[in-house]
Amino acid sequence: MNGGTPTPRPVSAVLFDRDGTLVEDVPYNGDPEKVRLLPGAREAADLLRAGSVPTGVVSNQSGIGRGFITEQDVMRVNRRADDLLGALGTWVFCPHTPEDRCACRKPRPGLVREAARKLGVRPEDCVVIGDIRADVLAARAAGARGVLVPNAVTLRSEIEAERWTAPDVLTAVRMVLERQGDLS
Repeated sequence: MNGGTPTPRPVSAVLFDRDGTLVEDVPYNGDPEKVRLLPGAREAADLLRAGSVPTGVVSNQSGIGRGFITEQDVMRVNRRADDLLGALGTWVFCPHTPEDRCACRKPRPGLVREAARKLGVRPEDCVVIGDIRADVLAARAAGARGVLVPNAVTLRSEIEAERWTAPDVLTAVRMVLERQGDLS
């Protein structure tokens, strides 16, 4: 502490939500041909790579638990997104339904903690960027920070409840890099 002001924590990694944040949200998508990057997603990943900031993706994939898609389908879609984005550091996903009450499904912290572990960083030194409040709440539950990038499905109450929002993923990444962890 310095004069009562907390010292900003460094950003050791940026973790993204997949659907609605990096790629167009196609419900229960198991087809790599349907993967379309959202505007600014590739540029955001490139900017982080240029700054040597590790990246990852944390994604709820309840379609697996519901029997609509398989884990292999999700991995194929993730590989296609990774090809379009340029390689990201790690991809982790929750295959459970909300009714399973698992520890990994956002807004719980499991995915954020696992991605941080795979990247070799502390969860509290990560920033999670996502399009719904569950993404930001998962960040907080893991001790990380979150930035909300609202889209058409984001509830107004979710936007109003968050301090850190950005109009798109590229602006969110620029904000994270400029503030260098001062997102308390």
